[in-house]
Amino acid sequence: MSKQTLSFQAEVAQLLHLVTHSLYSNKEIFLRELVSNASDACDKLRFEAINDGGLYENDPELKVRVTFDKDAKTLTITDNGIGMSAQEAIDHLGTIAKSGTKDFVSKLSGDQKADSNLIGQFGVGFYSGFIVADKITVESRRAGMKETEGVRWVSGGSGDFEVETITRPARGTSVILHLREDALDYTQSWKVKGIIAKYSDHISLPIQMEKEEWKDGQLINPSDENGGRQPGAMVKTGEWETVNKANAIWARAKKDVTQEQYDDFYKQISHDFEAPLAHTHNRVEGSTEYTQLLYIPGKAPMDLYNREKSAGVKLYVKRVFIMDDAEALLPTYLRFVKGVVDSADLPLNVSRELLQESRDVKAIREGCTKRVLGMLEDLAKHDQLPAAATERAAKSSDGVTDVLSAEDKAEAEKNAGKYSKFYAEFGAVLKEGLGEDFGNKERLAKLLRFASSTTDTVSVSFADYKARMKEGQEAIYYITADTLAAAKNSPQLEVFKKKGIEVLLMTDRVDEWALNYLHDFDGTPLQSVAKGAVDLGKLQDEAEKKAAEEAAEAFKPLLAKLKEALKDKAEDVRVTTRLVDSPACLVVQDHGMSTQLARMLKQAGQAAPDVKPVLEVNAEHPLVKKLDGSVHFHDLAHILFDQALLAEGGLPADPAAYVKRVNALLA
Repeated sequence: MSKQTLSFQAEVAQLLHLVTHSLYSNKEIFLRELVSNASDACDKLRFEAINDGGLYENDPELKVRVTFDKDAKTLTITDNGIGMSAQEAIDHLGTIAKSGTKDFVSKLSGDQKADSNLIGQFGVGFYSGFIVADKITVESRRAGMKETEGVRWVSGGSGDFEVETITRPARGTSVILHLREDALDYTQSWKVKGIIAKYSDHISLPIQMEKEEWKDGQLINPSDENGGRQPGAMVKTGEWETVNKANAIWARAKKDVTQEQYDDFYKQISHDFEAPLAHTHNRVEGSTEYTQLLYIPGKAPMDLYNREKSAGVKLYVKRVFIMDDAEALLPTYLRFVKGVVDSADLPLNVSRELLQESRDVKAIREGCTKRVLGMLEDLAKHDQLPAAATERAAKSSDGVTDVLSAEDKAEAEKNAGKYSKFYAEFGAVLKEGLGEDFGNKERLAKLLRFASSTTDTVSVSFADYKARMKEGQEAIYYITADTLAAAKNSPQLEVFKKKGIEVLLMTDRVDEWALNYLHDFDGTPLQSVAKGAVDLGKLQDEAEKKAAEEAAEAFKPLLAKLKEALKDKAEDVRVTTRLVDSPACLVVQDHGMSTQLARMLKQAGQAAPDVKPVLEVNAEHPLVKKLDGSVHFHDLAHILFDQALLAEGGLPADPAAYVKRVNALLA
């Protein structure tokens, strides 16, 4: 074929502008695109050669080579893959978003489709070269064709291209980029190696570059060794070195990867010095095909609670790096998870916006979420296995010791304490899922852990609590507070301690918000001891109920006076049965916002309603009894309210007035 000038399809100019100015905002992406296309061509040859081994032409080692010429201002990407005929060059390079691979895969049927899973379809990837080049030359020969049947394709990226027949001894394709003046740094070896390491490190084929070594400049004036030497330079040695790892760990079978290799890969992608607590490695097949390698870190980053920070796993498409922090692949409450998702279905030029809308991405997100929750469930299970076995043995009626199986024992020893460590670092973030992931709310609820009035360690699950509930108890009781000490010593716990009823102590800032979305666990309602009137149901005998009713009746006049004195502070004043040693406490109405949550919102600069709590008084307390008829009634009423506020971790609205009242009474 003599040289011909042909026109691109009508819309090429418009699409080229889109590719070079909009679709690829990061210039260095071009190298990722061209290397991935070269790798794709090699994969295609490998597949076709299954039925025709002669296509290898005595060159069976598939590879990609990247070279540059500073003098000619060119960067060249060469592969020894399937190559193109002259007509294929016209068809595939003359029409944007046209891919020979796409046509090739469409012809496959049955089991062949599964065997060709390495063959990608990358659309407009080739044209990304015009981001850095004002001209692109492509020289190619299809495997199996004569050396004289090579083709050269040349275009400046405008309205047309030239094509002619050439002699090309080697099969495969060379893409020669004639670099723009502002892109000459892509003739620097360190620059090109860095981009390959970043985007193409895990392509399974070797990506090779010529080795360079430093060569001192020659002496111009031998008599002046210090001042007469030309500048030194890096020179090519003629030897080739592989600059990528050429091995995607997630693409290998699990049996072929050691724990040390899994840990090393985690440290590489997370920049963490510690090994992860757990990992999951799976290939998912079906309507959506992808591979996931996900890790649970052992230590929380400093910015874990910054929900605006980009977070997520790395996204690859057929082992080609697409983006860091692909947050669409996992919900926000799992932002601590590290790892890789490698999709077989997504386009290589997928954007963050497209990720949000893609049906395939939604399937990947659901699958990854389930896998992560499964990992956490396994850690939690093995964290408790030794204790569970001991408990079963203690309850054994026939005296036979109930021991763990050998497999369970090994797992328990390997994972002992891991879930406790995880929860200490990420438990508060996990609770965000109650409000974000309704579909997995029940699974998340089983993973939560708390301290309680019977233990200071954050180790009590809702299931543990239910197993210890007293006969006749109808609710899971809890209290939220700013600190563990404030929760444990809260006056609202007094009647529960007296009756030996366990109360969960919740001290994370997210607790009260999260529990707005969790009203019961396994059919048992959750009840805050600081909301509404205390109702112990069957746990309170008739004599106690009668005494409470009589006290409320007898205190009506005093309650009316307290309501009047505290009308600006308290929504209501009532007699309570929840107090034993304290004179008063503050509660809010059922389903109302607690004073603690209102304080937290205000501290965060968010709008929060002014919460007027209910003051509950202990009719049996000496201080309350002294109120009636006291000449200091007004001051005592305010002190009673402010002390109740202090007991729950709050501060009086006017601390100076509180101090003045206390000092006056002390004097």
